[in-house]
Amino acid sequence: MFKLNMNRFILALLCFFTWSVQSTQAQEVVVYSARIEQLIKPMFDAFTKETGIKVKYTTDNEGALLAKLEAEGKNTPADMLVTSDAGNLWAAAQAELLKPIKSSVLAHNIPAHLRDPQNQWFGLSIRARTLVYNTKKVKPEELSSYENLADPKWKNRLCLRSSKKVYNQSLVAMMIAEHGEARTEEIVKGWVANLATDPLSDDTKALEYVAAGKCDVTLVNTYYFGRLMKKDPNLPLAIFWPNQDKNGVHVNVSGAGITRYSRNEQAAVKLLEFLSSEKAQNLFADVNMEYPVNPAIDADPFVESWGEFKQNPMNLVKAGELQTTAVKLMDRVGYR
Repeated sequence: MFKLNMNRFILALLCFFTWSVQSTQAQEVVVYSARIEQLIKPMFDAFTKETGIKVKYTTDNEGALLAKLEAEGKNTPADMLVTSDAGNLWAAAQAELLKPIKSSVLAHNIPAHLRDPQNQWFGLSIRARTLVYNTKKVKPEELSSYENLADPKWKNRLCLRSSKKVYNQSLVAMMIAEHGEARTEEIVKGWVANLATDPLSDDTKALEYVAAGKCDVTLVNTYYFGRLMKKDPNLPLAIFWPNQDKNGVHVNVSGAGITRYSRNEQAAVKLLEFLSSEKAQNLFADVNMEYPVNPAIDADPFVESWGEFKQNPMNLVKAGELQTTAVKLMDRVGYR
């Protein structure tokens, strides 16, 4: 009897220690993030304060993080990947680095076109890639669409960021999905013919060129415009929302997915759901002057001051599926 009771005691003790270890593990979520610390820490701190679950994070560029996840395989400590652009999220899913998640909370909070159809990644904030023009040299009525920038009237008046950045690759990929490859090639070829200077290194540089009168119009992510105008509200720059009588403005996301070999999936899903909630959405979007992905949440007043726009409802998975085709197309027409 004593031996039997002792066996039961030992078994109970082992179960307790197992539960204790698992419980301890569940209280920490490990995140690999391509968004810098200042853009993610406020949300993680808020999540920990509300749930008691700690968040440990590593930041790096998206390429390095995807390579790290692939190299670590089943041994990865990461539970979640956070990165920008649907093209990068799609690449992570294609490399089988993410797992599908069933969550009624995420399905409710995030519109279908801003999340993976297979539920492997979810948009958490929106950035629009739109037109910005010099208010001293361009009248709004001269502008209309992305396609119109190929019109000869913009000869020597257009500035573009390099095609090497995923933002432009995703834009062209979505255009291919909408217009087909041949028509999109005509459009991008027209852009190249209208360039006032060689493609520039980043969106901020393109905005500075427009403000200085070196070109009249450019294509940028909205938050770059916001950052520059915060620094100098007197710059002669304004946003124009293209394609409003067509499918709408090209939008993209910063988003996240649960890693394939997550050890703390339940806690990681809680974090992902929290990031889509009302409490976190403004934190996630406002700090980088983006738009909340949750349609129930208003944008920051400064962002809202740029005006309302219709966004293209096409699912962003196309930005990934057609990215290689887009890169080849841009290379063919000399868009570097």
